[in-house]
Amino acid sequence: MPAAALPAVLEGLLGDIAAACRETARVPDELLLALKFIFGPSTVQALDLVDRRSVTRISSPSGRTIYQVLGSSGKVYACFSSCHYCSCPAFTFSVLRKSDSLLCKHLLATYLSLAMGVCQDLSVSNKQLSGLLLAEEDQEQA
Repeated sequence: MPAAALPAVLEGLLGDIAAACRETARVPDELLLALKFIFGPSTVQALDLVDRRSVTRISSPSGRTIYQVLGSSGKVYACFSSCHYCSCPAFTFSVLRKSDSLLCKHLLATYLSLAMGVCQDLSVSNKQLSGLLLAEEDQEQA
């Protein structure tokens, strides 16, 4: 689970999803409905990203981890579960500026992929991870 605290209801829901996936390899309808109730339309979009295996956990020997999510538009976004941040414009607008959503679809897909055990893994060197982070910073400033 993420290092920074998520709202308790979401943390509990992700725990229930993880347990259900371990036991039956599927998410029960009642948990999907709970997700839809909390996140609205972005739930379906996030689940689509999960189904397409769009979330990759990138880790380095230093222990640092970031997540890359291939969005539905084909653009790759960086997600940081430790601080609940995504580099997409929707996160900046809906989560940070308007505060009308807890997470964007990319960050929700990241948490769901982790809970469901379907996150792809990629190990890179410390230098490669630094390069990915710097490239992301350059994209945000452009």
